[in-house]
Amino acid sequence: MTKKQKKMLMRLAVSAVFLVVGIVAEGIHPVDWICFAVSYLAAGYDIPLKAARTIRGGQVFDENFLMTVATVGAVLVGAYEEAVAVMLFYQVGEFFNDYAVNKSRKSISDLMDINPEFANVLRDGREEQVDPDEVQIGETIVIRPGERVPLDGVVVKGTSSLDTKALTGESMPAEIGEGESIVSGSINLNGLLEVRVTKLYDDSTVAKILELVENASSRKAKAENFITRFARVYTPVVVFLALALALLPPLLAGQSWSVWVYRACSFLVVSCPCALVISVPLSFFGGLGAASKQGILMKGSNFLEAMGNLDTVVFDKTGTLTTGKFAVTDMEPVGVSEQELLTLAAYGECHSTHPVALSVLEAYRTMENDSAQAADPFDQDRIVSAEEIAGHGIHAVLKAVAKDGVDETASDENTAAEPGHETDTFDLYIGNEKLMNRRGIAFRPVQDAAGTTLYVARNNEYIGTITISDTVREDVPAALSGLRGEGVSKLVMLTGDKESVGQAVGRKLGLDRVYGGLLPADKVAKVEALLAEKPEGRTLAFVGDGINDAPVLSRADVGIAMGGIGSDAAVEAADVVIMTDEPSKIVDGIRIAGKTVGIVRQNIIFAIGVKILILLLVALGAAGMWMAVFGDVGVSVLAILNAIRALGYKRNAA
Repeated sequence: MTKKQKKMLMRLAVSAVFLVVGIVAEGIHPVDWICFAVSYLAAGYDIPLKAARTIRGGQVFDENFLMTVATVGAVLVGAYEEAVAVMLFYQVGEFFNDYAVNKSRKSISDLMDINPEFANVLRDGREEQVDPDEVQIGETIVIRPGERVPLDGVVVKGTSSLDTKALTGESMPAEIGEGESIVSGSINLNGLLEVRVTKLYDDSTVAKILELVENASSRKAKAENFITRFARVYTPVVVFLALALALLPPLLAGQSWSVWVYRACSFLVVSCPCALVISVPLSFFGGLGAASKQGILMKGSNFLEAMGNLDTVVFDKTGTLTTGKFAVTDMEPVGVSEQELLTLAAYGECHSTHPVALSVLEAYRTMENDSAQAADPFDQDRIVSAEEIAGHGIHAVLKAVAKDGVDETASDENTAAEPGHETDTFDLYIGNEKLMNRRGIAFRPVQDAAGTTLYVARNNEYIGTITISDTVREDVPAALSGLRGEGVSKLVMLTGDKESVGQAVGRKLGLDRVYGGLLPADKVAKVEALLAEKPEGRTLAFVGDGINDAPVLSRADVGIAMGGIGSDAAVEAADVVIMTDEPSKIVDGIRIAGKTVGIVRQNIIFAIGVKILILLLVALGAAGMWMAVFGDVGVSVLAILNAIRALGYKRNAA
């Protein structure tokens, strides 16, 4: 609790005590009047002052003006007890609001703790402690255990573990070593690091995040804008209705002035729009806070609201649905084991630096380290020669080694050889279909492969295929399933990759549509066509990570960038940034948005419905000031408590 909140709590306690004493001493003059006056001033001395300041500023009809007029009017007609109670309970409602805002703000302000206070920079062989914004690109900074990383860079010396929870929501530390990139805002847990700075502070990850957070509240949702416009019209209308209620019956029908002024004051108390003006923005603020806890940064409550109405989600492929890293994803051996097929391919590819070759070698090393399926130790001496055939593949000559007592190249299967005994050489061909056709090798073509297919032949005998493709992100299937479950009717993928590769990935993931071979301008055109197809009132999101995705991120209703690996241009153009690079967080964003928008609707319907009912009862004389207090303060408190629920999202909650 803040110092200001503690002071207000003390004021409310004093006011409540004197109100009770005044009620007990009612009729004992002037004790009761003094107690009521002290209670009123303790609770709300600042309300008339605020009303006066806003009137001087040109804004007459706000909640402070309504409370002041209502309570002063109640005093004038002798309803001292009710006047004090109105002010006390109004301030109780304001206290609840202030507490709720601070609670909501905490989850977002926690992100502000990522702001580094200093940087240790090496200059002329000496270490200096300076402000992060004084460090230039190319300079080297030192980060000790327990210190926050002040700037983005590349580790040039040392290894350590980083706490990235404030940035990504990920609780597990990330291991970092020489040559690896490091981002500002994370905490160095153990090792001493020297880092070469690659970005100025203003362009660093931490600065970008803080800018997103600071600007988020400036972009209002439609519901917030509606409430703002509603209050501007509603408040003056109810003031004039209250004035008519106080004047017309006595003037036209000779009714009692005290009765109708009392009703008019009660009418003003009920009409105060606090429940709407406070609870609706508070609900969205809570939703933004809940999202930030999950590593989802939204640039405004309007985008939070749009996330709750998604009908179509369009994905980029590489780096979004897939990791952008090639790996062996499938093997189809013919007449040999998978282990033997992969081993021979690794021997053939061992001198190549092509990404496909590196993927084969990585798969071989993984198999070699797998105790359940140990590969033969890699023996460079087996390679007699290797040549790359441009546009076709590789031709290698290997020494054949007897294995398990049988010569693998012998024509007679019963010809024995000593284990480890070297026999004749053999030719190994690894490449595409053109290589197989060139050698006249009969092979089994692979249709619609999701990546690059390597055909392998030994002595002109086809022995199988190895498929290397971009691997799908681990949580993508769960993400797509979750999106379906949240009512997204259309899942689309756009990629600059070949149409056949895109279609294969799309079939594997169960996407509705796939468009391949697209340039950035083509992606924008496809998204515009999809925007025209979506139902009225529903929204379209595009999810991407590359600099080429920036135009289409800006064009979509909601642009979602994978922030951890995403380019600066993509993050800048996006409306929502997923700091953890997990597509499944989009599902969390939809659920948070749905919960938040649901709470907003509940508060609007509840507040307006109850107020209209009590306003009618007050005008008819069926309800007095105490019911009016409930209609204002009670409704406000209930709406605020309901709004706080927006903060309570837990991942994987239904």
